[in-house]
Amino acid sequence: MKAKNVNLLFASVAVLLFCFSCFCISRINQTSSELNNCRNHILGLKENMLRLKNESENYHQNLVQVMNQMKYEITQAASTSENVAEREASSLNENEILPNRFEDLRFFLPHLKTTGKIYPDVATGRGKAGVSFALGITTIDRRNHTYLKQTLTSILSRMTPEEEEDSVVIVSVADTDDYLNYVVDMVKTKFKRQVESGSLEVISIPTFFYPSVLLGKKTIEDSDSWQMKQTLDFCILMLYAQPKATYYLQLEDDIIARKMYFTKMKDFVNSLTSKNWLFIEFSVLGLIGKLFQSKDLFDFVHFFLMFYKVKPIDILLDDIFLVKMCGWGEHIRHCMYRKKEARVQYRPSLFQHVGIQSSFPERKQQLKDIFY
Repeated sequence: MKAKNVNLLFASVAVLLFCFSCFCISRINQTSSELNNCRNHILGLKENMLRLKNESENYHQNLVQVMNQMKYEITQAASTSENVAEREASSLNENEILPNRFEDLRFFLPHLKTTGKIYPDVATGRGKAGVSFALGITTIDRRNHTYLKQTLTSILSRMTPEEEEDSVVIVSVADTDDYLNYVVDMVKTKFKRQVESGSLEVISIPTFFYPSVLLGKKTIEDSDSWQMKQTLDFCILMLYAQPKATYYLQLEDDIIARKMYFTKMKDFVNSLTSKNWLFIEFSVLGLIGKLFQSKDLFDFVHFFLMFYKVKPIDILLDDIFLVKMCGWGEHIRHCMYRKKEARVQYRPSLFQHVGIQSSFPERKQQLKDIFY
């Protein structure tokens, strides 16, 4: 009986061991299957990442090719225009120089390809150049709400004689001949000394600069066309001012300047130890008070002209920072660390916006800057 019990015990143990072995083998097979599935999933992710990387590299290469093609075509356009420039130069008097920098506009504005000489009209000016600062102001007729005289009084009266001698203020009229005549008469009467010394110039932008779609009557539903024309106005003024000075300051026709603004601006620029900045903000509103190095203006103008149909110019100013300062594949957070070096801010603002009636019809604006 005892032997029978022992045999039964051994049999039970054998059955348990067999069952446990089957369970272990089953779990091992299940785990192995799960590991294989996980491995296949990881391999799939790796293949997707490699595919995305290859696509990204292809996109980058395509973008580089497009940019190189654009540069090549711009170079070709400038090269082919030299012969035209030589022929037209004979029609200029000995005190005029035909500026080839406007020839690049033919690439960005196709309607100019058949236009002859591309250059704004100089209503009054003595060709002053070789100064430290050029101050540019675009203006259009706001009917009964003109601020231009107040703006020019503020800008010119708050310069010392030495600062006035080392600068040139350029007013660009982007409107009708009637408004141009008003501006010319006003500056010759109110600012006679500055006009005669060449420190104040007035230019006008001929209508052929603009695509025909931008020449129609401006209405409240036509804000996109108004913004496109405004961007072109800024670009043409920048190109005109570029060879005149080391620095270019963008202003608008409805601002006032802080006392000693020019001295503070000049001292701040000279205090910067690095010249690796894109622009300095002497006001945070729009393009008011943005100071550029003249040597960089071509890059800015070309960028603005590439996208003038897409965004307003002040938004494009933000975009060009990302394009020029952020490396390929670099995280935006790392790029923004360099923002203070490339986009320098001066506080408090040196310029205050005072215009309530916008240059766009029927629109009012109450924008103010920190100004004390």
